[in-house]
Amino acid sequence: MINSLGLLKQRRFLPLFATQFLGAFNDNLFKTSMVLFATYQIFNDERAEGFFNALVAGLFVVPFFLFSALAGQLADTTDKTRIIRVIKVAEIAIMLVGCAGLMLGRTGAVTLPVGLMLLAVLGLGIHSTFFGPIKYAILPQHLEDCDVLGGTGLVEAGTYLSILMGTILAGVIYQSTVLVAVLTLLVAGAGLAASKGIPSAPRLGAPLKLDWNPLRASIRLVSDTMHVRRLFLAICAISFFWTIGSVLIIAFPPLVKNVLTAQASVASLVLGIFSIGVAIGSVVINLLLRGRISARYSPASVVAMAAAVMALWWAVGRWTPAPVGQLYGVGTFVAQADAVPVLLALLAVAIFGGMFVVPLYAFLTTTVAKDQTARTVAANNVVNSGAMTLGAAVVAGMMAAGVSAMQLLLVTAGMCLVAAWIAQRLHRACDHPLVTTGTCRSM
Repeated sequence: MINSLGLLKQRRFLPLFATQFLGAFNDNLFKTSMVLFATYQIFNDERAEGFFNALVAGLFVVPFFLFSALAGQLADTTDKTRIIRVIKVAEIAIMLVGCAGLMLGRTGAVTLPVGLMLLAVLGLGIHSTFFGPIKYAILPQHLEDCDVLGGTGLVEAGTYLSILMGTILAGVIYQSTVLVAVLTLLVAGAGLAASKGIPSAPRLGAPLKLDWNPLRASIRLVSDTMHVRRLFLAICAISFFWTIGSVLIIAFPPLVKNVLTAQASVASLVLGIFSIGVAIGSVVINLLLRGRISARYSPASVVAMAAAVMALWWAVGRWTPAPVGQLYGVGTFVAQADAVPVLLALLAVAIFGGMFVVPLYAFLTTTVAKDQTARTVAANNVVNSGAMTLGAAVVAGMMAAGVSAMQLLLVTAGMCLVAAWIAQRLHRACDHPLVTTGTCRSM
């Protein structure tokens, strides 16, 4: 197996990695800037902040539910690289809308700026819906079987490192809407340029007759995929992971502001640590499995994730708030006696999460025919988005009813245990490595 990092030297992988990296960075720079602007400049109530964050999360994932089936069909019947380039052009237009909303928000207006920002979030959700199946499905087409896990891990690690960078940068510049606008447009242009280097990925099977009815196509796609037991279990486990992640992301900004009594820069730090933790977990699991795609470590990983969530809940519960009327900056936050336990627990949550989910994605793309990979990932995205949308709606309702961000941590710990049960069933259904390391041709 090629050393995973060695794939970054390969033209068959590097342009895709760069395109994905820049896209995730841009999405997160904009969304985090918007959420921080709303949390610290518009709202002054934990319930309102939580509801707004849940609305943003819900709007972003609804397109996955509606359009993933079409995205999967297109990707399996059209050159995937051509679709990527169209998506990157659309990203530039979306950023123009979103940044207009951010800049109008500085004028004191509320309705139009918030509407434009939420419209951009919806657009980014559509953008990601059509890119999502491709970024995983194109890997078995460009890589040897023995490199797919490594490539999947690098895509995940790169995604979360880009989220880290976008999150931290957003915390620094979110108040300068002009700078946010300039950067997001430049990065979108860079992503389009990077996509020009991705090798062609033409259709492998027979052409498909596209079903343009989103409801019917989604039902058919999920039905055709989920009747396979191993795929059903893998998709259910991944769905629980992303629902857990969405609950945590919704809870973090209000938790930082109202419980840890810290500034927006600390919220960026918290989200950034979560991102880098998932990246670390993505690399660690590849080293443990040595390129073999197996669910053997997934149950233990998500149980450890639950324990880490409980450790985070305990550490946050011991926190000493800032004096009334003040908020900790990054320096004063890190200087607090309980800061290290909080940050270490958060890092552990993310590391174990990355170790849990990466092999499951590699599994989806290597245990089906290569001309069906995009539709398999798309079916996963439909179920994921449905679970995340439901989770966001439930969280919005819970926070509107008075459930605190601290209590949401207990909810996520329980959800981790359900994910562990599903992963254990998957491992028992496939009690040997799901895909063995093959032989790579010489490069």
